[in-house]
Amino acid sequence: MKKRTVAPRESFDDAYYGRYYESDDTRVYGHAEQEKLALGIVSLASYWGLDVRNVLDVGAGTGQMRAVFAKKWPGIEYVATEVSAFACKKYRLTRLDITKERWDRTFDLVICQGVLPYLPNDGVTSAIANIGAMAGGFLYVESITKKDIRDVVDKRKTDLAVYPRRGAFYESRLQKAFIKLGAGMHYTRKGPLTFYELEVCK
Repeated sequence: MKKRTVAPRESFDDAYYGRYYESDDTRVYGHAEQEKLALGIVSLASYWGLDVRNVLDVGAGTGQMRAVFAKKWPGIEYVATEVSAFACKKYRLTRLDITKERWDRTFDLVICQGVLPYLPNDGVTSAIANIGAMAGGFLYVESITKKDIRDVVDKRKTDLAVYPRRGAFYESRLQKAFIKLGAGMHYTRKGPLTFYELEVCK
């Protein structure tokens, strides 16, 4: 029997954000999970020696982390972006197509959560290049892989209309601009910080 495949998603509309972000029953992450994640990555950046002054959230969804940063770190500039015109209008985000655009500035921390699996191969390559140009410090990236879809994700809640790729596909592109530190954390190769050998993923 032929295996059923799911076509990559092309529409990010009210139904999409309602199901994967706003509904307690069908979303993977809520405010509590996003707060824990933000605390973790900002704390790690601080531990490794970077005082985070500004954050770029690429593909911020409904902007859940904005409230976290406003509550925990009101002095940190937080910039939330999305490619969806609908989301930008409804959730007051800045529109940015990371596959085609970059700004002429850098950020101490870039967050890219759940964006890359929606992009075609050339889009991933250009997106990572644009992120690399704007990353002046750390990058946190979450990108489900073919293995994750098979073994890890909650298929009842996770949007499976993505490109199922091996992790090596992303790693080969990320390593050009970033040092991989683990737990989704990466550090720009342009930066001055150094790390213990066992903190760096080989």
